[in-house]
Amino acid sequence: MDLFEYSRQKNAKKTMPLAMRVRPQNIDEFVGQEHILGKGKVLRRAIEADRLTSLILYGPPGTGKTTIAYIIAHTTKSHFERMNAVTSGVSDVKKVIKEAGDRLGMYNKKTIVFIDEIHRFNKAQQDALLPAVEDGTIVLIGATTENPYFEVNSALISRSLVVELKKLTDNDIIKIVENAINDDQKGLGTANIKIDNDAINYLAHVADGDARVAINALELAYLTTMPDADDVIRIDKETIADSAQHKILKYDKKGDNHYDIISAFIKSMRGSDPDAALYWLARMIDAGEDPKFVARRIMICASEDVGNADPQAIMVATAASLAVERIGMPEGRIILAQAVIYVACAPKSNAVIMGIDSAGADVKEKNSGEVPTHLKDAHYDGAGKLGHGIGYKYAHDFPHHYVKQQYLPEGFEGKKYYVPTDQGYEAKIKNWLEFLKSGH
Repeated sequence: MDLFEYSRQKNAKKTMPLAMRVRPQNIDEFVGQEHILGKGKVLRRAIEADRLTSLILYGPPGTGKTTIAYIIAHTTKSHFERMNAVTSGVSDVKKVIKEAGDRLGMYNKKTIVFIDEIHRFNKAQQDALLPAVEDGTIVLIGATTENPYFEVNSALISRSLVVELKKLTDNDIIKIVENAINDDQKGLGTANIKIDNDAINYLAHVADGDARVAINALELAYLTTMPDADDVIRIDKETIADSAQHKILKYDKKGDNHYDIISAFIKSMRGSDPDAALYWLARMIDAGEDPKFVARRIMICASEDVGNADPQAIMVATAASLAVERIGMPEGRIILAQAVIYVACAPKSNAVIMGIDSAGADVKEKNSGEVPTHLKDAHYDGAGKLGHGIGYKYAHDFPHHYVKQQYLPEGFEGKKYYVPTDQGYEAKIKNWLEFLKSGH
C-alpha cells in the first residue's frame, strides 16, 4: 500500500502526522509556487486537463514536490504508482513497467509513475526507465532535491519537463500554518488554540522555506502544551522556539545547494562585498563544511579575481590555509574570515586567468610553434654545431635588465596574452612593461 492509497483511508488519518493530514488535495489548496501553478501556467493547465507529460520536480525540501504528485494522484484518471528510489531496485522498475504495459494494452489506461528522490536511482535503474518513458508506456514524475542536470540521466531529462520549485516565502509559510490551525476537518480547527502573531512569524523564520518543518514544529508545540484554566492551548514564541529548536540551514555538502552557496561565496568576494562574503562563509562554517575546502576556494579567488592587482592576496590566502590546518576549528573561522575580507576588499583583475586561458587556447587550437633557435638549450656538447643558443641576448647585460628579442615561436610574434589592467599594483606592472617596450 503506497502513501496515496494510505492517505485516502479516513480511519488512518487520525494517526497521521499533521503535515500529512493537511496536505493539499487539489491545486486551489496549494500555497506558493505561483510561477508554475498560478492561473494559466503550463503545469497547472496540464494537471487540470489530465494531460501530463513526463516531468522532473526539482527544489529544496518542503516546497511541495511530493504534494504536487499527491494532487496529480487525486486528479488523474490514469493509474498512479509511487516508488521510492531508496527502496526500489531494477526488478521493481521492470515489474511496474510490465504492469503498465499490460494495463495500457488491455484497458487503454495510462500509468503515471512517481519516483521520490529520483537522484538516488543509479544509472542502471534510470536506464531501465528510459524505454518505457520513450515509448509512452509510462509517464514519469521524478522528485529530487538535487539539480537533475547533474544527477539524472540526460536521456530522461531530454524527454521530461524539468520544473524548478523555489523556496517558500515567509508569507507562504504563514498562510500554510494558519490553514493548518483553522482547518477543522484535517487540521487543528477543533482544538482551542491561540497562537501569537510573533510565534507564527518566528515559525516562518525558522522554517526557512520548508513547510514540513513549520507544520512539524506547530504540531509538536500543540501536543506538548497543556491547556490553561480556560481550556485554551496558548502557543507563544518561546514555545515555538523550543519546538523548532533552531533554524535549520539547508546545506548538503555533496548536493546542489553546496555548489550554489560556494558560487555565491566566490561571487561575493569577486564583487568586492565583504559583508556578503562573510555571510556565506558563516553559512558554510555552521553547516560543517571542510575548512580546507573553503581555504582552497579563497586561494583560487585570490589568484583568479585579484591576481597582480594585489599580489599580497594570494600570500594572505595561502597563509590562512596553512594556519587553519595547524589551528583547526572553531578558531580557524577567524583566520578564514580575515582572508575573505582581504580578498573581497582587494582591487580586482582577471588578467591572470585571461592570460593563461588565452595561451592555453592557442596551444590547443594552433600548430605548436618551434622553440626559436637562440632560446634552445646550449649547455651540452654539440649544441653550438646545431646553432642552439647562438644570438641569444642575456637580459642582465642590458639597461634595466631588458632587451628586445623574440621569445615566442615563429608565427606567434607580437601575441599578447597578459594584458595588465589599471587596477592596484597591476597598474605599476602595466606602466613598467610599457616603459621597457617603448625603447626608453
